[in-house]
Amino acid sequence: MSLLFCSVTCAQKEKDYYKVIEIHDGDTVTVVTNSFLGIFAKTERIRLIGIDAPELGQKPWGRKAKDHLKKLIEESDWQVKVELDIQHRDKYGRTLAYLWDKKGRMINYMMVRDGFALIYTIPPNVKYVEWFIEAQKLARQEKKGIWRKDGLEEKPSEWRKKNPRH
Repeated sequence: MSLLFCSVTCAQKEKDYYKVIEIHDGDTVTVVTNSFLGIFAKTERIRLIGIDAPELGQKPWGRKAKDHLKKLIEESDWQVKVELDIQHRDKYGRTLAYLWDKKGRMINYMMVRDGFALIYTIPPNVKYVEWFIEAQKLARQEKKGIWRKDGLEEKPSEWRKKNPRH
């Protein structure tokens, strides 16, 4: 974990929020970790722990997942709390985190519960796995989002195997 991000997050008080400045897809955002006089000094790309949203190439669900994450972030005035788990970074260098909105809701959970992401648990980051299992079970039962009759045809992980990053 970078010392910069640790120094910023470790110094944050519980009441503090980070400004989201970009939604990359349904499970990745960029937040400002440090600013000076309103000028963004440092940013951090965050991959939401425990979920896997459809890739943008998985039309139309990739775009729908990104739009839903944007809606959840907008409802929190583009401000989120960041909670880390055991492993802080993935193999692409992104920070792994749970995001919480101003209403106290976990955004990762809401993405699964609303049917715009699947459970994607990678140990040791398993703190909320039971929540995610329950959220996915309810979304499936209620046929929300990707669980609809005309829903997602292929898991994002399977789609990535057929369409690897270059």
